[in-house]
Amino acid sequence: MIRSELLQVLAKQSPDMRSDEIERVVDVFFDEIGKRLAEGGRVELRGFGAFSTRERDARKGRNPRTGEAVDVPGKRVPYFKPGKEMRVRLNAE
Repeated sequence: MIRSELLQVLAKQSPDMRSDEIERVVDVFFDEIGKRLAEGGRVELRGFGAFSTRERDARKGRNPRTGEAVDVPGKRVPYFKPGKEMRVRLNAE
């Protein structure tokens, strides 16, 4: 699902809201998750999962075009851990 599809689903389920209001709610939702992760925090949505960040160590990489070794600096990357209800839903038969 892409963002525009999400907006369409929300518009169908909330006919009393204008499309610009729905878009603003989605923007705020994702912006707040991004801000919290940028601060090093965690976002937990019960029944869905938890967003957090993980540290990646610096390492030696390789330029695929030239084969030359390059230094890749350490960084933080986003991480998602699905909640129990989400795992059950995904594995339901």
